[in-house]
Amino acid sequence: MLSFAVHSIPKKGKPALVFLHGLLGSGRDWQAVLNSQPNLPDNIGTVSIDLPCHGESREIPVSGFEQTRSALKKTLQAIQNRLPADTSLWLVGYSLGGRIAMDYVCHTPSLGNLCGLVIENSHYGLQSEAERQIRRANDHLWAERFETQPIRTVLTDWYCQPVFSSLKPEQKQRLVEKRSDNLGKAVALMLRATSLAEQPYLLDKIKTLPIQVHYLCGEDDTKFLHLAAQSGLPRRVIAGAGHNVHVEQPEKFALALTQLIHAS
Repeated sequence: MLSFAVHSIPKKGKPALVFLHGLLGSGRDWQAVLNSQPNLPDNIGTVSIDLPCHGESREIPVSGFEQTRSALKKTLQAIQNRLPADTSLWLVGYSLGGRIAMDYVCHTPSLGNLCGLVIENSHYGLQSEAERQIRRANDHLWAERFETQPIRTVLTDWYCQPVFSSLKPEQKQRLVEKRSDNLGKAVALMLRATSLAEQPYLLDKIKTLPIQVHYLCGEDDTKFLHLAAQSGLPRRVIAGAGHNVHVEQPEKFALALTQLIHAS
């Protein structure tokens, strides 16, 4: 049994892309990208994961990055066991999923068949304790709201944050409707356990990894566009997209993935 729920393990396809969603999402968030052919051709395998407290893994509790990392390792091993032995893996992580992926590759001594990481609008860590304190307080306030208030109310305010400013009102409303099936207490648990305040600063380690690392960001996401430029990592900017590139521009996202992999 896999530690996290997974979707559509490919019987063939080399390499295989393993997709990790963001907070409030699920593995099914990647469906538009997975269906984007020929931008994501059949000879690339795809599998998406439901992270703890989300989707079909919503009943799986989480206490922090170490526990999440251990469960992700078991999940990746189980996926690999169901693929041809020589199939290489790429992790593709959005926002929270990107942070979990970065934490995993930075703290796992042997990465096995994992040969690449694509980060979509995700933070590689805060450097000062003052920044951590501010972020911890903010995440705990949101966690308390998710625990105690109607989830639609909280989501409506959540998508008013500056990072989602590129979304149109109707897009925000669709997200509120889509995300309302989350369990507020589970979201709160995940927010506290995997807050950016609890994540080490990972950029220096990322630059020494024996795998390829690429950063994808939307041209309208000012914050993460700046972070991507600061990182010095190979990056690609997607036109017509904000924070959630794979939802706003799935075909461009799929094409960028394919080009990165074929160039490796």
